[in-house]
This record gives sequence, C-alpha cells and structure tokens, in this order.
Amino acid sequence: MSLAVDLEPERPTQAAKPPRRRRRAGRRAAVIIALVLVLAMAAYVGLALVRPLPATAAIVPASATASIETAGVAPAWPATGGAAIGLVGQDELLGSHGSDASVPIASMTKTITALVLLDRYKLTAGEQGPTITFGERDVDILNEVWAEDGSWAKVAAGEKLTLVQALTAMILPSANNYARSLAVWSYGSQAKFVSVANAWLKQHGFTHTHMTDPSGLDSGSVSNMTDLVGIGKLAIANPVLAKVVNTPTATLPTVGTIHNTDPLIGKYGIEGVKTGYTQQAGHCLLFAAKVSVNGTERTFVGVMTGQPTYAALWKGVPKLLKSFEQSFHLVDLTNSGTTVYASYRAPWGAKTSVIPGTTPHVELYSKGSVTVKVDAARLVTAPSGAAAGKVTFTAAGTGGGGDTTGTEVSAPLVTTGTLAAPSAWWRITHPHELF
Repeated sequence: MSLAVDLEPERPTQAAKPPRRRRRAGRRAAVIIALVLVLAMAAYVGLALVRPLPATAAIVPASATASIETAGVAPAWPATGGAAIGLVGQDELLGSHGSDASVPIASMTKTITALVLLDRYKLTAGEQGPTITFGERDVDILNEVWAEDGSWAKVAAGEKLTLVQALTAMILPSANNYARSLAVWSYGSQAKFVSVANAWLKQHGFTHTHMTDPSGLDSGSVSNMTDLVGIGKLAIANPVLAKVVNTPTATLPTVGTIHNTDPLIGKYGIEGVKTGYTQQAGHCLLFAAKVSVNGTERTFVGVMTGQPTYAALWKGVPKLLKSFEQSFHLVDLTNSGTTVYASYRAPWGAKTSVIPGTTPHVELYSKGSVTVKVDAARLVTAPSGAAAGKVTFTAAGTGGGGDTTGTEVSAPLVTTGTLAAPSAWWRITHPHELF
C-alpha cells in the first residue's frame, strides 16, 4: 500500500516592515523641526535688524577738563618813590607800590583846587563860566611867586579871563600865581579857600588828603596814593576839567601861548592829569589814560611820586601803564574751537569726536583760573555736526569790571564726523551686544 503525503515546501522567513504611517510621521517631524528652525532664525534676524542699538558713552580725556590758568600781574613799579593805578568803574586799586602814607603832593594840589572851583560854579561841557577881572593884587601875587622861584604864568592888571581860561592858565604851565588868584577871587582869601577845600575833601571821603595852600608849593598839602587815584578819577569825570587837563597848548589873552608841563599828553592814550614837583615831593605825575584793552575801551588812572627826575617819570609812567594793560588776559577757552572734549567708539567700530560749536572767551585780570566741566551725551548714531552735550567754563578771579568769580560761560558740543550705524551682518553676528 502506498501512502502519499502532499507536503508544501517551507517559505523563507522575512524581516518585519514598519507600518507606512510611522514612516510618514517621522518625515513630518523632521519637516516641522526644520521649519521651526527656519522661523526661529528668521525671527532672530528680524529682531536683530530692528533691535535698538546700545548707546556709546563719551570718553573724556583728562586734558579736556584741566583748569585754565592766567599769569599774575607783573607791574613795572619805579625803583624809588611810590605809585598806584586804578581803573575807572572799579573802586579798588589795581595795584600800589611803596607807602600809602600821606606825602607832599606839590602841584598835583592844583587838581583839587580846580575841582573845588568847578564844584562851586557847576559848569557843564562847553560853558566858560564867569569872567574874572584880574587887578593889582594878582600882580602882587605874581611877584610873590617869582620871589619863591615858583612856576607862574603872565598876568596884568585889567586882564579879563573866563573861569575856564583861568583854570587853563593854572593847569597847563602849573602857575602858582593863578591858583592863588583864583582862591582869592572865589572865596576872598587863600585861607578861606583852603578851609572850603578841606571840607570838600572830607565830604568826598579823601581822609588822607589835606591842603594848606591852593598851589601845592607848601609841603603841608599832602595826600596818599589811594586818594590821589580817586581825585584823578573825579578830574576826568568832570567834562570841563577833563578837557583842560588834556590840552597840550593854549593861547590866552594877555597870558599868551602856554604849554602843558606834561609831555606825555596825547601819547600812550594819556589824557592828563597833572604834574608836580617840589624838593619834598620829588617829581610826580597824576595821570589818566584811555586805551583799548581786548577790544574794550578802558580808562586807567594812576599816580607816580617821588621820582628823582622828570626824565625818570616820563619813562616810568608808560612802562607802568603798559604792564597793567597786559595783565588783562582775554582767555580763548576753546583754542578757537579746536579743543577735542570727548571721543566715541561704538561696539561696531564707528567712531567720532566732539568739539565746541562756539568759541567763547572770558577776561581775567592778573592771576586767575577757569574750571572746565564736560557734559557729553551718550550717542547711538549721529551725523556730523550733531549736538552732543556742552562744556561749561567757570571763572575765578577779576576782570575789567571787577570780581568775576562764579561767572559761567558754556559752549555746545558737536560731532566732528558721522557716528555711523552698524551693518546688518554685524547685527546678526553680535547677539550679545544687542540682547
């Protein structure tokens, strides 16, 4: 018997394949991740391109805030005698040298005589005043002056001069006889005039000045440096007397042609006031000078006493005057606008600096100082010439008008060039600077 068995052959075993949906899920996840990365990068780039830039602080060099100093006055004082100098409009003396004790003032006394007469007769500019008729008494006074070997000018009985003409005869040749004649004419006697003059001096606060005669020949007519400068200021403040003392030469009836004893009139800005000489006083000059200092007209009033010769006086006064003129320093605070007060360097490499937009000046007399404060703004970007803060200068010292301590002057700061924005690439590649 045969047994037939129908057997199927075995099939080889194969690896299991993942479901199709799992493969699709993986691809989708990868796409999403890539998309998220792209979106994130795009968002970062977008933010980086619009992100506000950091501000750059200014770098202020130490030299920019260094104090500015001016040199002290170096007066050309005379080797002997005394001297002082002041400024019209300023009460305090600019400087003085030697003793301020009262000393004989010789013919500078005639300045006081003229001021007392003009105070009584109240002349205004252009007025000549009352007419004075001179007589035999005035001729006698001239003879007295001759006997004393004093300075004089011609006089004759019956001579008529206006008050201004008589003052001119007294001042220009320093005529002692006209000083005495005017004292007698105005108050009846020299003694009475001297009494009135001393009361006038006291009234005006000249406590170190005293007169014993109207001409100054007497050594008892005295003053000190401070008072003399004040008297000189009053003399040039009076328009009538200011014109008389600034006259080099005049021609008067009977008197003839007379010349000012001060040869400095019309030189170095000098416009008076009065010479003086006696053995006790030495050679003296009360002077006023109108000069331009730093573009401003100023009037100096000074005095020099006790000089050995007139030659020393004519040489010494201009030197003294010049030394004080040169002591008014017009300080160019910004070196004509070239001083660099700060610089900037942005993180992306852009850079610029700042200079003043204006060029202020300040005047200081003698030794002074100016402090400098820089207030420079923080900048992001800026075009050339952009505002970038200010620099402030504070003065300490005196100027032409007196104390300038605390006076402030400022100048705006402006950029010298463009502080440019960074490139897009820098923004993208410097997240730590932006965020």
